[in-house]
Amino acid sequence: MLTTTLPLMLEVRQAAVRGVAVSGVLKPLDLKRFRPLLAGDEGAISAEIHFSRDEEHRYLMRVAIVADVVVTCQRCLESMPTHLSSESTLAIVWTDEEAAHVPKQLDSLVVTDGPCNLWDVVEEELILALPPYSYHETEDCKLEIAAFSDPISYQETGDDKPNPFNVLAQLKPGNKH
Repeated sequence: MLTTTLPLMLEVRQAAVRGVAVSGVLKPLDLKRFRPLLAGDEGAISAEIHFSRDEEHRYLMRVAIVADVVVTCQRCLESMPTHLSSESTLAIVWTDEEAAHVPKQLDSLVVTDGPCNLWDVVEEELILALPPYSYHETEDCKLEIAAFSDPISYQETGDDKPNPFNVLAQLKPGNKH
């Protein structure tokens, strides 16, 4: 199990030339754009990032993330734990023009000058991995939903209520009452 914090900044092109791999953990509080999408500060995020170059001399970053966080159930509005995982390979480029020429199987990461913020990369991947809607299993939500709905009585209706269609039966031709 990872216990060290993921480095914040790294020269990604140098890391790719050397074939460096970094890993570490983050907390939801460390990610300022991801945190508001959660129901609480609990959880752990572990990330492994491997840098390399491919046969066409592109700088590559393979990012694997596993996170256990707390989100809001959209049905009962209570918090619920969820497991997220993401794996992607990013081509590191200098400009948007270079990004347009990256093969479709790769996503591009534009890094202009200096070190790259690895926490931002992890945060982007987590935001993309988050499902648009989160729900408890139906049986886990039933008690919560029942508290907000009126009780429904399934008693059999007897003949104590008049049938509203009896009036129509009287209007039928050949029916004399």
